[in-house]
Amino acid sequence: MAKKKILFINQEISPYVPDNSLSLMGKSLPQAIQECSHEIRTFMPKWGTINERRGQLHEVIRLSGMNLIINDTDHPLIIKVATIQSAKIQVYFIDNDDYFGKRLMEKDEQGEDYTDNGERAIFFARGVLETVKKLRWVPDIIHCQGWMSAIVPMYVKTAYHDEPSFAEAKVVTSLFSQKLDKDLGEDFKKCLEFRDANEKVLNKYKNNFDLQELGKMAIDYSDGIVLAEEIVNDELLAYAKEKNVPILNYSEQVAAECEGFYDQLYPTEE
Repeated sequence: MAKKKILFINQEISPYVPDNSLSLMGKSLPQAIQECSHEIRTFMPKWGTINERRGQLHEVIRLSGMNLIINDTDHPLIIKVATIQSAKIQVYFIDNDDYFGKRLMEKDEQGEDYTDNGERAIFFARGVLETVKKLRWVPDIIHCQGWMSAIVPMYVKTAYHDEPSFAEAKVVTSLFSQKLDKDLGEDFKKCLEFRDANEKVLNKYKNNFDLQELGKMAIDYSDGIVLAEEIVNDELLAYAKEKNVPILNYSEQVAAECEGFYDQLYPTEE
């Protein structure tokens, strides 16, 4: 397989958050692809639970400082970086005091979904894409893992489709058996609107986005789907099959399988 540039947009990465199928895949897949001599960039949210001193995170001043307007409010974008020494992977963190700061992950101290989870996901998606532009790095493949990254496919194919960094990129979404207890709120759909991601584009979706609707939107704008667990959301899997999106079935050797899957989606001359 010819060398490719692959952007991983992960909701969770071990060891920065507790081990689970999502965080372990967030680490193992980029590591395996990098070990196959491909060039990677890896992003995740700077969850408030991450110990910056222990993880040796530091701010990248040249990438920070942009304001993203979401729900008519300016939110400063802070970029931090660290390296997983055991895997030799550099990780970029998207941070903001309002959306992440000292807060937990998707649920608060009472175990309730944060009411602004939708805005947090929008900030994360736009923060990653704006940072990749600043890096002047052009990925061949954008691989999204976790519901926090589910907005990215739609933005890549609409709001950012004319950007040189993303114009030719193929988008892959991994399906996991994730759950959210609540939908993303009645303002989420309006907050999503940005450039060509307009009311006309979003009109086909329900006003109240739940995890199912978010997953369907990701599938609609993805060039390939990876089943990252043996059991995934049945409704979303059926939806992907109905849309005839190429699907990579679950395998314990998912990293090796993904390399060939990328090649299938984006063939390149040797």
